[in-house]
Amino acid sequence: MTLDISLVEKSILGGSWLLEEDAPTGSTLEIAKWLVDGLFDQVLTSGPAQSLFITPTDGRTTIDALVAPKAEESAENELLRLLVAVACLHAFIQENWTGPNLTISPIRLIPSPPESVSDETLDQTSVSELAHAGEPAYHLTKHPTFLRLAQVLTSQAFLHIPSIQWWRLRIQTVHQQVLDDPVYSPTDDLGDFAQLEGLYANEPKLLGMLILEQGLHQHLLSQDASENFVRAARATNLQYELSGALGKRTKFQQTDHSQLILLAESRLQSEGATTTEDASSVGNANTLPDAIALNDDVLLEKTQFTSSSIDNKQSTLSHLDPGKQPALHPLDQSIFLGLCLNVQNTSPVHGLTTEQMYPYVDRVISHPVNWSVHTMALLLRSRLESNRTRTVERAALQLQALVDQMPTADSSVPERIRYFHSILLPSKWDMEKELAERYVGLGVLKSALEIFERLEMWEEVVRCWVTMEEREKGLRIVKDLIEGSKLEAETVISRGKDLSGERRKILDTHREAKLLCLLGDLEPEKAEEHYNAAWELSKHTSGRAMRSLGGYYFARQDFVKAVECLQKAVAINPLLSRSWFIMGCASMRLENWEVAKTAFSRCVAIDDEDAESWNNLATTYLRGGAPGNAKTPTQDQDQSFAYNVDSSKNIPYDQKMLAFRALQQGIKRSYDNWRMWSNLMIVAIDVGELATAARALGRIVEETSEKAGAQAVDEQVLERLVDGVTRAPSNIEDAVEGEDVQNAAVNPNEGHGLEKSVLSLFEKTILPRVSSYRIFRSYAKLLTWQGRWEEALKAHSDAYRCGVAGTIEKGETDVEKWREGVAEVEDIVDVLTNFGPRVDGFKWAFQAKSIVRTFMGRTRDFEDEPEWSRLTDLQEELKRQ
Repeated sequence: MTLDISLVEKSILGGSWLLEEDAPTGSTLEIAKWLVDGLFDQVLTSGPAQSLFITPTDGRTTIDALVAPKAEESAENELLRLLVAVACLHAFIQENWTGPNLTISPIRLIPSPPESVSDETLDQTSVSELAHAGEPAYHLTKHPTFLRLAQVLTSQAFLHIPSIQWWRLRIQTVHQQVLDDPVYSPTDDLGDFAQLEGLYANEPKLLGMLILEQGLHQHLLSQDASENFVRAARATNLQYELSGALGKRTKFQQTDHSQLILLAESRLQSEGATTTEDASSVGNANTLPDAIALNDDVLLEKTQFTSSSIDNKQSTLSHLDPGKQPALHPLDQSIFLGLCLNVQNTSPVHGLTTEQMYPYVDRVISHPVNWSVHTMALLLRSRLESNRTRTVERAALQLQALVDQMPTADSSVPERIRYFHSILLPSKWDMEKELAERYVGLGVLKSALEIFERLEMWEEVVRCWVTMEEREKGLRIVKDLIEGSKLEAETVISRGKDLSGERRKILDTHREAKLLCLLGDLEPEKAEEHYNAAWELSKHTSGRAMRSLGGYYFARQDFVKAVECLQKAVAINPLLSRSWFIMGCASMRLENWEVAKTAFSRCVAIDDEDAESWNNLATTYLRGGAPGNAKTPTQDQDQSFAYNVDSSKNIPYDQKMLAFRALQQGIKRSYDNWRMWSNLMIVAIDVGELATAARALGRIVEETSEKAGAQAVDEQVLERLVDGVTRAPSNIEDAVEGEDVQNAAVNPNEGHGLEKSVLSLFEKTILPRVSSYRIFRSYAKLLTWQGRWEEALKAHSDAYRCGVAGTIEKGETDVEKWREGVAEVEDIVDVLTNFGPRVDGFKWAFQAKSIVRTFMGRTRDFEDEPEWSRLTDLQEELKRQ
């Protein structure tokens, strides 16, 4: 019988057996069937699997040395190597994620192991080897040897198994979750998946899974994965859209309101139950995690839709009843959970984020099908409800229930593993850590402390003691751990206290370095010493040490050393935006604009919601182009810059445009930051984006006019905007120079294209709030260009009343101020003389005479000044009119 390797690959990738023929006893096909059925112990103890491992000659051996060297292999032998690697991976996942507990340990894979080799020594070695790019692996991970074996087995060359790239992605994603913080390095690059996607182009389920898992890996590394999540939905032909339907959310609601709902329909063949009520009818008799009831006296358990139709009648999914939607395929449910994660990852922190995520989660919870997917959905709902008063209790109880279910055998291993790679289900320790953090948020510190101590998460333990104002206890714990007089609980039980010295030799130095950093945090007076000791102990691989030391130097304004340390930190772990941000700020203080530009570019690449970094990036573009034109921000002030158009002439235009675009991005993330709007306004004026400048000036006035009054308006910018309109011919036919007026392109930054924006700025934003002489003069100029003579005269009159001449008091002694008033009187009389006759029935001459007479009456103390004769001549001229 010829072995169809491609079909076996699809079976283990999708978690469902696709072959029809019986597997011969002891064959590779039988091992593949065991793997799909979740019988990992049978796979790993089989004769063919055992042949892949060798007996170590030294108890201190590396995990690589346990795997037999790869010889020239046939396709079937490569498949066997893959099957064993996947069995190791899934055994590790079962032990640390999905449960129930394993019945096999790594030592059983080793033929005739010597006495010096045990599960304990193998796991110690594996934890040390799993440390990556300066980040330690969680030291209480159960049987990490399985993960290391999976890495070693799949790191060898495969010539006949194209899906090996996919399995490497899965292994890497799991590995990242074992580290204290996910960290990416160039060695993690798995290459382009386009060829593999092409291989499964006709397999909607597998293609959707592959694309989704790429997105989840991106999300884990704090990258925007929205494109891959949408592509995954497209691959499975998942139909969905957010819409509205009438319904109620509270028990006492009398009037139906439009409620946000996710309409969705799968095209993949459905699996399992179709509603919450019939979840027990799932054919494999698996028990799904319990959803804790809300039991609130106001809120309904879930939204009750009172209409069988949605608000949008044009929708392609308008045939769905909002209250009775069909069940979704578990993969499509996983895609929705991914999209839900991405909303959290790419949206600003405001109420809409939660409101957007609820429909995704509710759509999955309403039709429980798969154990792991349903667990993830309940976990996401618990996170969403943890900040709401009426749901916070249910959120904590639900999380506790999810933690308690892990060791149980209420569902089969294949059921739990099948869609594990399609979601980001937290590990057992991460779920317990999240529960402890939830307790901290609720003020239940002792319960949180118990969990953290059991998990041996000493940083969190110390934080709890500090919160309880018992810093000395936290300090004592850290010192005891470093000195070796305090051992982790499980270490004490399994090895005995007499092994403390042995433990310190084997325990990876990364974790000990992290303890030294924690000691530095607790002892500020010795912080530099502790951070440097951690750096040396880790053999220059501890990113935590360099991050802490960089922050230490930055706080003491030693920016040169701060940049040096932070450059080392980001080289080890480039995913932490805070390190890049501080390095950028330090570089700005040193006026090293290229380094600062790189740093802030990385900040916004990691977190594009970081408005401060966008603003600082704009600064680097401008300062890098022409030093001396910007003010470098200090640590305790808003990260904004002073930018002068007149002194920016030597900045290249392309640099100005880059700064302009960076500020536009920053504004999206910090809409109420008037300083950033001010920066955008000035740069926009300089690059000719006058429509944006008008919008920016409007936002500044809206945000600051209540306190700043007329000073909220940059009158120079306002005059530039009016000039931008009025320098074009007022007749639009003249402006387009004989072209078809209807079809002529209109530039929004000049002339008639800008007119609407500037007019709206005056009439809807500025004038209802503030007024000044120059504001009214600018408005009058715009009205004059439009030929609105009566309104222009009124604006000129308003300007006069706001000016020096209109507000000067009797008894004024400042001659310069009086002379300025004389000029204003001459100006308004000139306007009345020229524009007055254009308005029917307007008594312009009378008004002009009245203005001159009133001004002269108030300022007779200046009759001896030479300019007084100008007023008398003006008065005589008006009499002759």
